[in-house]
This record gives sequence, structure tokens and C-alpha cells, in this order.
Amino acid sequence: MSRGKRAPEEQDDDNDGLPAGRVRLDKWLWAARFFKTRALAAEAIDGGKADVNGERAKRAKPVQAGDEVHLRQGPIEWHLKVLDVSARRGSAEIARQLYEETEQGRVRRERVSEQLRSMPTAFAYGDSRPGKRDRRALRKLKGED
Repeated sequence: MSRGKRAPEEQDDDNDGLPAGRVRLDKWLWAARFFKTRALAAEAIDGGKADVNGERAKRAKPVQAGDEVHLRQGPIEWHLKVLDVSARRGSAEIARQLYEETEQGRVRRERVSEQLRSMPTAFAYGDSRPGKRDRRALRKLKGED
């Protein structure tokens, strides 16, 4: 075993020993910018939030062009077709070229997003009990004075 430079065919191309044109699912989701870190992508996959070609996937599942990926992120569901693979994270424009969203999935996702936007925001009460002034206002409102 030599410690010098390796031949080009032996060099590690960040593909974890997979053949060209295939990459691990967690790496692809990270490279396609669905998750900020690979650890978050792996956690979502382990939690059953990702399916590849209709089957529940593990994080090391090889993904290639033509595969269909179903990803759930909270209330939002992505239905994607893999167009290209990359084991390296690039710009948003490059990441957008790695997948194509299905028309049905896009319509559903936009409908859910619209519903979430139209929902009322949560009301937050004060962080303490009512003071003297607030209690007087409440009594006046209730007609107890």
C-alpha cells in the first residue's frame, strides 16, 4: 500500500463507492438544498419522511436520474423527479436543476402553503398576571363595579 498519489480511477470523488450517476439519498437531498445539513437530511430519512420510487428509503439508498422522491417536511409534501445527481452542494440555481417537481405535487404544495398563510397567527398572552390597572379594566368590562 503506497502513500503517494492515487491513480485517477482510485481517487475518492465523494461518491461513497457508488457507480457514476448514483449518489446517496441524504447527500442528494442536501445538495438539492432541501436541508441545510446532511445530518438534518439523514434525520428526516431515518424518521420515515422520504420515499424513493414508492418505497421507504434509508439514508444510503442510491438515487439516480429518473427516480421519484416523495419528501415530507412538516405539513408540506414534495413530489420530485430526479433529473441529475450531485454529491456536492452548489448554488440554488444548480440545486434547482437536480430535480423537477411534479405538477400534482406543486399544486398540492401551493394549496397547503396558501392555507398556512391564511390561518390566523397565535395570540400570545402577557408573560405575567394582570396588574392593578388590568384588573380594574376587567372588572369594568364585566360590569362588576
